[in-house]
Amino acid sequence: MTAGTGWPTAKDRFLVMISRRIGGPVGRHGGRSLSWWTPTRVALITATVAWIVGALQKIPCRATVAGHYPDTYKRLCYSDIPLLYTGRGLADGNIPYLDHGNYQTLEYPVLTGWLLEFERRVTVLFGAPVGPGLNSQQALDASNLFTTVNLVVLGLLFLVTVWAQSRTVPADLDHGGRAWDAMMLAVSPSVMLAGMINWDMLPVALTALGFMSWARSRPATAGVMFGLGMAAKLYPVLLLGPLVLLCLRRRRMRDFGRLMIGFAIAWLIPNLPVMILAPDQWLVFWTFNSDRGGDLGSIWYVLSLAGHPVAHLNVINTLILLLLCAGIGWLIISARRPPRFGQLGYLVIAAFLITNKVYSPQYVLWLLPLLVLARPRWREWWIFTAGEIAYFLAIWGHLDQTLVPGDGGADRIYWLAVIFRIACEVWVGLVIIRDILVPDRYDPLRMAGGTGRVVYGGIVDDPAGGVLRNAPDARWVVRLRRRLDATG
Repeated sequence: MTAGTGWPTAKDRFLVMISRRIGGPVGRHGGRSLSWWTPTRVALITATVAWIVGALQKIPCRATVAGHYPDTYKRLCYSDIPLLYTGRGLADGNIPYLDHGNYQTLEYPVLTGWLLEFERRVTVLFGAPVGPGLNSQQALDASNLFTTVNLVVLGLLFLVTVWAQSRTVPADLDHGGRAWDAMMLAVSPSVMLAGMINWDMLPVALTALGFMSWARSRPATAGVMFGLGMAAKLYPVLLLGPLVLLCLRRRRMRDFGRLMIGFAIAWLIPNLPVMILAPDQWLVFWTFNSDRGGDLGSIWYVLSLAGHPVAHLNVINTLILLLLCAGIGWLIISARRPPRFGQLGYLVIAAFLITNKVYSPQYVLWLLPLLVLARPRWREWWIFTAGEIAYFLAIWGHLDQTLVPGDGGADRIYWLAVIFRIACEVWVGLVIIRDILVPDRYDPLRMAGGTGRVVYGGIVDDPAGGVLRNAPDARWVVRLRRRLDATG
């Protein structure tokens, strides 16, 4: 039986090789009797199991007796969640930003703070003791219950992310779209290891919903999702740069305007109360990130450890990021075929993280869904995952000082892990750039011979492009392309 061309076992070399051990690729008529087991449902069930595995991995770090705390670095299960519950006034019953006390102001964007407040109230509803007079055991019991609430809430956000990922590429491309690509997210070891470190799954889920809404030609809804994403974490705002250039190239600025209206309103609604009632606390996130130096995971931190600290770091890393973004912008305008939004999303967020002053282990969650949209091939997934796991292992060894050599010298293994992680991210980025430059030969979603409407000389247009899909280039872009072709 001829293999079904839409199934991943007929397209991806890695899956073709694996499938041979269980009977070979799915046939043309295979799977029709298993209609309930859709790719989306399989991915959601797999993601649920993976999240449970990740939760089990965190059990050794759960303290039950005050004063007896496990070594979370050595056991590779560190999480900010229980620590910040007591360290940011939540255990005292205080509302983030609006209440004050003898504790540090929450250093996250406002929507993340509102999520913590919601989870704090749920924790109290389930019987957690609350108040400034808690003893050590009561505070520990409350933080454990708060962590359990987070386990459920963040797990649901992970399922939302997988669901949105499976539905971003419409079903008119291939056999039911690219829903099977969501398995790359559902089974990722990076999610199992880093999903519960912090609250980054909130902006990740909102960003995934934004991409899905854009793919479905709903720019205003996409803007709302991206705006809420920025209200929870800064990085979704960076996606607006590539998107405005794509809309400019394809003459869809009116749709971009709708997106921006939704973005501005959605960002402002959760931020405005804190901006008015507690402006100094609202500024903490911005000043905290501006004032910090080269920190964990960054190339700047490695240079500092090696005895070569970079002066004027804010200026240097901003300048490099702007240069990289300018290169991405030129690629958007000058490429023979307009790049896909997912490809550009990976490139711009990777550029930000590579030049950023810090790289926390959970930041992998920002890039992983974009990798799946940009380059849905298991080879790149494995390379990317290898770099992230190496870094995940090394950072805890670095913090626990178990990587320090016997003579007390520098733990160069950690340095190499940071460089290796960056190299893997760069390698994937270079592959994506190759896909953009020669889409008919390399881009998995746009290679000639695919199904769906074919434009641009035999290449499928961006299947998740939404209002951009099959839109013609602006005349000035056509003239620019002619000049570039003429000059070789």
